[in-house]
Amino acid sequence: MLARRRLCSPASGIPRTWRAFFWPEDARDLGGRRVHSLSRELYPSPLEGKAARAFDELPGNWKRSWLNLYPFWKEGGFHNVHNIMIHKFQAFGPIYRDKLGNYESVNIIYPEDAAIVFKAEGLYPRRFMVPAWKAYRDFRNKPCGVLLKDGEVWRHDRLVLNREALSLEAIENFVPPLNAVGEDFVKRVHVQIGRSPQGKWTADLSNELFRFALESVCSVLYGTRLGLLQDFIDPESQRFIDAITRMFHTTSPMLYIPPAFLRWINSSAWKGHVEAWDTIFTHADKCIQNIYRDLRLKRKDSNEYPGILASLLMQDKLAVEDIKASVTEMMAGGVDTTSMSLQWALHELARAPSIQEQLRSEISAAKASSQGDLLKLLKSVPLVKATVKEVLRLHPVAVTIQRYITHELILQNYFIPAKTLVQVGIHAMGQDPRFFTQPKQFNPTRWLNHDSKHFRGLSFGFGPRQCLGRRIAEVEMQLFLIHMLDNFKVETKRGVDVGTKFDLILVPDKPIYLTLRPLNAGP
Repeated sequence: MLARRRLCSPASGIPRTWRAFFWPEDARDLGGRRVHSLSRELYPSPLEGKAARAFDELPGNWKRSWLNLYPFWKEGGFHNVHNIMIHKFQAFGPIYRDKLGNYESVNIIYPEDAAIVFKAEGLYPRRFMVPAWKAYRDFRNKPCGVLLKDGEVWRHDRLVLNREALSLEAIENFVPPLNAVGEDFVKRVHVQIGRSPQGKWTADLSNELFRFALESVCSVLYGTRLGLLQDFIDPESQRFIDAITRMFHTTSPMLYIPPAFLRWINSSAWKGHVEAWDTIFTHADKCIQNIYRDLRLKRKDSNEYPGILASLLMQDKLAVEDIKASVTEMMAGGVDTTSMSLQWALHELARAPSIQEQLRSEISAAKASSQGDLLKLLKSVPLVKATVKEVLRLHPVAVTIQRYITHELILQNYFIPAKTLVQVGIHAMGQDPRFFTQPKQFNPTRWLNHDSKHFRGLSFGFGPRQCLGRRIAEVEMQLFLIHMLDNFKVETKRGVDVGTKFDLILVPDKPIYLTLRPLNAGP
């Protein structure tokens, strides 16, 4: 098979099997359409040898473009895009073409098709760049971090950041500060319970979890604590918290309506978006200035992990402005997303007391065997890790994972031209019984069996362009569940169904009220 020959060009050092990504002369005909030899030979279609159908034959509502926006708006599409996508897969099949305003895409649901797209993404994979975020940076003349970069510049910065955020050594650095924040959150819950005459705490924990997530990510990024787990937080921190929520909320309309147009008419969405990002960057700048001061005055213990920002500054491998931009993106993107996932996790566990007990048994055994070694503890809790995966299957942060394909592909026997935006509908995939048995059921053990999981767990993306904060989020969520389940029973009212709505990320359509009760308390 070509993938195993590893034949390299002496001049370039690039395996010949990968040259088809970049040199179109390696392409050849298939069924009357030009298709790169790489996609045929590494990822053959089950319809090999049959003529591929034309791009314009793809099913879907893609011909009316701007006229599609009105019915989309009428059916609440801005907040219901995830359910609309499920319905479109049911109507059109495993692949369809869509166009809403200036947003055009080809959407796929089969894991096998996702493998073809992601495994052929090349050295410089391109994802969909959120137009509103890029428009703000252009408007304020602010640099872009790796999230909004492409090409060689992106690759250079990303490789440096990977060592700080995704490597095994990095995970070892993250565990102590994240564990400390988790322990402090447990103390806060005990205080709240102690104030209640019922000996339990019932609340909508969304704001509490937001503060926890912000405290956690800043402890890793900046190597310092913000003090957000106290009863009182300063107004500046609260403004930052509100700004994150507003930033996500105002982003959604600008996926389909050009930000330049909304800026031209001075719409409330554009003004609110700018104000939100201004607050986010101001808060980040102050945190960064504090790090500069501590480094200059050598206030940090040399044996203490200084945080990702300080580590990058000391390495001097990236320009200061590039470091600031990428760290700010990680901070802004790592709060709402993680806090929302933890809220969903507690909600699902509250409805599954038997799974809570299974997790407690695993945690108890792991704590006994690890003898205080946190890394060993994390390696000994496969069901905890599976629980995080299952929560992200049922309630993924993103609705899709996207790539602009670098060359022509055949997907479901349709010709897809280069530079097309292809979206994997990961939310729809997670709800489909073809890929997950009883998909509505919360069942973490499905990730522990031997069934095929090939390209089914894509919540953090795939490959070089996967979520840069993935390891931080995974360790944060795993430690959170360990601490919470080792100390509390999680309960909720029966018969209360909570749906989802799209607000750039998937959020509950109503408040989730949970009850936390100490394990040693009575029923």
